[in-house]
Amino acid sequence: MLRWTTAGESHGQALTALLEGVPAGVEITSEQISRALARRRLGHGRGARQAFEADALTILGGVRHGRTIGSPVALQIGNSEWPKWSVVMSPDPVDPAALLVDAGTGDEREIARNRPLTRPRPGHADLSGILKYDLPDARPVLERASARETAARVALGAVASALAEQVAGIQLVSHVVRVGSVALPDDAARPTPQDEARLSADPVRCTDPQVSARMVAEIDAAKKSADTLGGVVEVVATGVPVGLGSYVEAERRLDARLASALMGIQAVKGVEIGDGFAEAARRGSAAHDEILAVSSGRLERASNRAGGIEGGISNGADIVVRAAYKPISTVPRALRTIDLADGSAATGLHQRSDTTAVVPGAVIAEAMVALVLAQALLEKTGGDSVSEARRNLESYLARVSERTQW
Repeated sequence: MLRWTTAGESHGQALTALLEGVPAGVEITSEQISRALARRRLGHGRGARQAFEADALTILGGVRHGRTIGSPVALQIGNSEWPKWSVVMSPDPVDPAALLVDAGTGDEREIARNRPLTRPRPGHADLSGILKYDLPDARPVLERASARETAARVALGAVASALAEQVAGIQLVSHVVRVGSVALPDDAARPTPQDEARLSADPVRCTDPQVSARMVAEIDAAKKSADTLGGVVEVVATGVPVGLGSYVEAERRLDARLASALMGIQAVKGVEIGDGFAEAARRGSAAHDEILAVSSGRLERASNRAGGIEGGISNGADIVVRAAYKPISTVPRALRTIDLADGSAATGLHQRSDTTAVVPGAVIAEAMVALVLAQALLEKTGGDSVSEARRNLESYLARVSERTQW
C-alpha cells in the first residue's frame, strides 16, 4: 500500500515528507525532485517570497545510488529563511522578552512577526483553527495551513510520477485553463507530456500565447487593485492502463480518490473528472463515450467525456481532472474581521502573499494525481520491485488483450 504523509510548518526549519510502500528499483535522483520543486516556484503573480526562499532538498532515506531500495522514501526540504524565524518558531520554550526583539535587521516588520496574530483572515483556516485547537492566536494555524506544505507533496509526487512511468508508462502534464475571468476556449487542444518545456516557459503555464497574455494582464490588474485571483487547472495522465480503481467500495473508486486528493490541496474548492459539470446539461445519447473496435485486441473511445474513468475504474483513455482554486485568502486590501483579543472590529492580518497561486497550483495538482495513480497502480500489480510490478502488469494486460480478440 502506497502511503504518504508530510510534517513541518511554513516558517519552520524544514518540511519532511514520507512515502511508504515504494517498490525497489524506481530510478529517482535529487536533481529530478529538485526540478519538480523548481516548477512549483514558477508563475506570474507569485510574491516576493519566491525570490529569496530556496527549497533545499535532502533525501534522508529509501534511495541508494539513484534507485529506491524498498524502504520508505524520506525527504527533507530545508527553509533558507529559518534563521529569521528560529525564535518565533522554536520548538522549545523561549524567553518572552526575546519575542520583543527584531531578527537583526532593525526593521519594524521583524518585530511584528513575533506578535500574536489575533485578527483572523476571512477565507483562511485562522478562526476555525484557533477555536478548534484552543490556540491563543493564529500563528500555529497559518504555519501548518499554509500552502508552503505543498512543496513536500510536490517532492513526493516526483517519486510517484517516476514510479508510474517506469512500471506502466504513465505520463502526466498539467496546465492552467482559467485565471479569474480569462479562460481557454472549451475546444482548445490539450497539451501532451512533450509540451512540458513550453508550459514551464510560459508565465502562466498556458497552452495558448494569446490567452496567456490576457491572463497576465488579469493578474497585473488584480495586483494593482490590491486584490487576488483564483482559477482552474487541468491535469492529463496518458498511458493509464484499464482497470485501476474499483466499483466494489466507495473509497476504492479512482475518481473519488482523485477528487479527495485534489480537494485536500489548500484553496481548492471544486474538482471535476472529464467534462464534469457540463455532463449534467447533456442527454445520455450525447454524454457517454461510445466504444469502437479499432482492430482485434484494441478498443478505442469515440470521445473522452468521462475523463478516462467509468464506474470508478480507469477505462484506458487519458485521465483528465480539473481543480478550481479560490482566490488567495490573504487579500492586500484587507477584509473585515474582528480582533479576538477584545472583540473589536478590525481588518484581517496581512503578511506578504501572492496575487495568484494558480500556476503553481497546476504543478501541485499534477503531483497529487501522480500519487493517487501510483497507489492504484501498485494495488493492481503488487510487487516488491519495479521489475516484478511490470511483469505482473504485462501479464494482466495480456489477458485483457485475449478478452478482446475476435
